[in-house]
Amino acid sequence: MNTEAQHPAPEHFILHISDTHFVADNDLLHGSVDSDENLRQLFHDFAKAQVKPEAIVFTGDLADTGRPDAYVRLRNMVEPVAEELGAKIIWVMGNHDERAAFRAGLLDSDAGQESVDIVHDVNGLRIIALDSTVPGKHHGEITDEQLTWLQDVLATPAPHGTLIALHHPPVPSPLPIMAKFELREQSRFEKVIEGTDVRGILAGHLHYSTFSTFAGAPVTVASATCYTQDLNVPKNSMRGQNGAQAFNLIHLYQDRMLSSVVPIGEFSTVYTVTAEQMAAFEKMSLEEATAAMTAPGEESDAGASAGVELTGSVR
Repeated sequence: MNTEAQHPAPEHFILHISDTHFVADNDLLHGSVDSDENLRQLFHDFAKAQVKPEAIVFTGDLADTGRPDAYVRLRNMVEPVAEELGAKIIWVMGNHDERAAFRAGLLDSDAGQESVDIVHDVNGLRIIALDSTVPGKHHGEITDEQLTWLQDVLATPAPHGTLIALHHPPVPSPLPIMAKFELREQSRFEKVIEGTDVRGILAGHLHYSTFSTFAGAPVTVASATCYTQDLNVPKNSMRGQNGAQAFNLIHLYQDRMLSSVVPIGEFSTVYTVTAEQMAAFEKMSLEEATAAMTAPGEESDAGASAGVELTGSVR
C-alpha cells in the first residue's frame, strides 16, 4: 500500500489564533464565556499533536476592553507555551485593543498611540503585523502613511515571501450587518500588495472561520477563541454563541498556503489508528489493508496480525 507523497513537506508552519477577548481576572466575557480557560484548553489540545510551529500569530482583539492587566495575564499564559514550542509570538492589534496598553503589556514599548506595525522574520518568511484599527471605532482602516510604509517594505522581496497579519479581513461576509465593521477602502490596500511577494493574509475579527482571496493571495480568517458568530440567523441580526471556537494551522508550501481549522474542546472518539498501526497498514497490500479496516466485531485475520482494533470502520 506504499505510495509516494504528491507534495513535499511544508516550508513553514504557523499557529494562527484570534480574538481571545481577555477580560478582568476571574470575570466572564458577557457573563458566560471564560476566555482564559478557552485559550488554556486550546494549548492543551494543541500539545497532543506534538508539533512545533515556528510562530504563533494572534490577529487581534486580545483584551476585550484594552485592560492592562488582561494583556499581562495573556502574555503570562502564552510565553511559556511559545518557549516550550520554540515559537515566535506575533501580536496584532484589534479594534477592542488599546494601543498604549497593548504596547506596554505585550511589547514592552512606550510608543503610546502610534500605529502598531511590525516586520517579523521567521526563518526567512516575512510576517508583517499591520494595524488596521481606528481608535474608538470597530471598523478598520489602513492610513496613507501605513500604505506608504507597507509599499516600501514590500519593495524588497523576502527570502521565503511574505504573510500579512491584520485584524480586519479584506473579504465579504455572509452576514450583511458585518459591512458596518469591515476594512474600508480595500482597493487601496489591494493596489499596494498586488504583484508583490505576499503569499497570504491572516485575519480575525469575524468570530467565525472563513476563506477567500485578495489581490491574488489567499485569505484565511481564524475563528475566535472566546465566542463565535452564528451564521444561521435572520438577515440583519447577530447571535454570539458559546461554542464552535477554533484555531487555524497554517502550512506554507512552495506553491500554496494550506489553512486547516481545528475546533477547541474534547469530542467523542469514532476510531483511533496509532502510529504503530499505521506503519503496519503501510506494509500491507491494498486488499489486506481494506480487510483490516472492518467494523467492530468483524476484525479480520489481517487486522489481528497488524494489531489493529478500530472502534468504527474507516473510509
